[in-house]
Amino acid sequence: MPYDAMSTESDESLLAAYAAGDQAAARALVQRLGPRAFGHAVRMLGGDRAEAEDVAQEALLRLWRAAPGWREGEAKVSTWLYRVVSNLCIDRIRKRRGGTVDLDEIAEPADPGPGAEASLQGRARSGALQEALDALPERQRQAVVLRHLEGLSNPEIAGIMDLGVRAVESLTARGRKALEGLLAGRRAELGYDDD
Repeated sequence: MPYDAMSTESDESLLAAYAAGDQAAARALVQRLGPRAFGHAVRMLGGDRAEAEDVAQEALLRLWRAAPGWREGEAKVSTWLYRVVSNLCIDRIRKRRGGTVDLDEIAEPADPGPGAEASLQGRARSGALQEALDALPERQRQAVVLRHLEGLSNPEIAGIMDLGVRAVESLTARGRKALEGLLAGRRAELGYDDD
């Protein structure tokens, strides 16, 4: 049966089809979940796109290995994948801090804007947000990224982070407040005083 990323089949059904040998189902899942896994990894890793690509690929490989034993109804495929991506990113961040990689050497994500001024403004805003996110404790950063940048619900985040919903709410609230504090003095610099 031909599938694509827009298929009405659930992620779980596509994974079951892949486990039964259907390669088209695997392609549809990669098209559907790959960009989300990559985007989450980019944000968690401070904009390092090459490392994020490695993380997304590793997470998808783990999904393929888990497919034959997948038990439908235990977890959503996307929730499971976000958890794996988050854990892989946290492992890499911890290695960076213990290794010789300086966080200032990590490239900022490219922000293709319509014009040079808008592009520079967008990069400054992106860089400021990433800088502020990097200053948060790991769990707060993870919760804020999943909630406000990935758009996941608190129950989904709770499943990914293996926490209760109230703990997620607390982490996102504290993270948001910390971000506001970190970015408060930079409104004019980032072009938000025009309003």
